Amino acid sequence: MIDCIHKIRNVIFDLGGVVIDLDRQRAVRALEDLGLEDADAMLGLYGQQEPFYGLETGERNVGEFFDILRSRMNPGVTDRQIMDAFNQFLVKLPLRRLEMLRQMRMSGYRIFVLSNTNPLMFNSWIDRAFRQEGGSVNDYFDGIVVSYEELMCKPNVEIFKTLMRRYGLNPSETLMLDDSETNCRAAVEAGAHAFQIGNTAKDDMLAICTALLDTKKGRKSEA
Repeated sequence: MIDCIHKIRNVIFDLGGVVIDLDRQRAVRALEDLGLEDADAMLGLYGQQEPFYGLETGERNVGEFFDILRSRMNPGVTDRQIMDAFNQFLVKLPLRRLEMLRQMRMSGYRIFVLSNTNPLMFNSWIDRAFRQEGGSVNDYFDGIVVSYEELMCKPNVEIFKTLMRRYGLNPSETLMLDDSETNCRAAVEAGAHAFQIGNTAKDDMLAICTALLDTKKGRKSEA
């Protein structure tokens, strides 16, 4: 399943498509309902256009983002309506995945987030989703690196290196879980291992984490 799984000590999680379920078309429809006619192109399957991309890379602030979109929408659209429509991209964060993150840390893995995201989503929907058990997103991870703070996005190899350098990770002991093949290749180029997460019982986040936990138990039983 994963090369050298027994060597893994650190696991880096993408958020969207791995920990959080996504539905791009929901966001496109919601933005179109507000009058954004080219929403489908702006939220492209293989990359976002301005001002979405600028928000994700930290090149635009939230106020600029709202103003640019509002100028292309129906009269009277509010910031809250834009935020709610954009957040339709995010569907759910199942409680079982939060429980799994806690299990991973309790078993001795160091776990991290490396996500292409933006301050609008991260400080609203994502923040609320990680509070289901009464904590916050910071309670589930040993470190968080997000694109809008680093001013660069995956698959830029440097953002992977930044995370590993910041937290003192040995790349050969580090596994990236991402739903993008391109991002997985970039993680490998940075020296880490990578696994492309799918949506089946054999290759989703829970399946891979379970395999890692089983490997950890095996190591302990041999000791």
